Amino acid sequence: MTELVQTEVRDHLLIITLNRPEARNAINSEVAIGLENAIDELETNAELWCGVLAAQGSAFCAGADLREIANGNGSSLSTSAGGFAGITQRKRTKPIIAAVDGPALAGGTEIVLACDLVVASKNASFGLPEVKRSLVAGAGGLFRLPKMLPNAIALEILLTGDPISPEKALHFGLINELCEEHKALDRAIVLGLRICENAPLAVWETYSIANQVLRSNEQPLFDESSRAMGRLMKTEDFKEGPRAFLEKRKPNWSAR
Repeated sequence: MTELVQTEVRDHLLIITLNRPEARNAINSEVAIGLENAIDELETNAELWCGVLAAQGSAFCAGADLREIANGNGSSLSTSAGGFAGITQRKRTKPIIAAVDGPALAGGTEIVLACDLVVASKNASFGLPEVKRSLVAGAGGLFRLPKMLPNAIALEILLTGDPISPEKALHFGLINELCEEHKALDRAIVLGLRICENAPLAVWETYSIANQVLRSNEQPLFDESSRAMGRLMKTEDFKEGPRAFLEKRKPNWSAR
């Protein structure tokens, strides 16, 4: 297991922790592979019944490492089985709870949307700021967010790129529980252990059917999201967005 993704077993619960705090847990190839390996461990070990995904540091995940994208290495941030970060398109049989104790932005929010339940602290925030960088939320955000939120709220998040507070996320059903600062992991473990009190085979069968309803017909939408990103990659603005971010200045858009 890569040191950038750590795992711990507690009873029948696998706690997976993103451990790249100096980069706000941005996804690079090593993190993507490490997260996929951790999910493999959860899926193949019959003694592990549920997962919790947490993160070290002040941010849950800042999304894709824009330096990788600016260097033309964006494809390395995905895996064949899991898609972006090794999780967003991963087919699973066991539930995962996101424990969010800081900003989850861009691909970070898409990782949260790929999980099944969410516990967030008052430190958390959620947003898809891709339009601010001439990108699209290509790892599920474009269609999973509108599934979970009222249309107007989802479109506001997608089109402005501005984040929402955890209180607003709780109000509209994006998260299951809001807790005090630095308590998200503790509360997510409590929720996970509640799930683990139940018959595991029954939980997995229940999860399988419910997940088919929630995740059905997503592949065409992933494909269209990829095509949208491909169109953007041919533009001048695609180069300008990450460059302006790395240079810490306002981008100069040309719509070309």
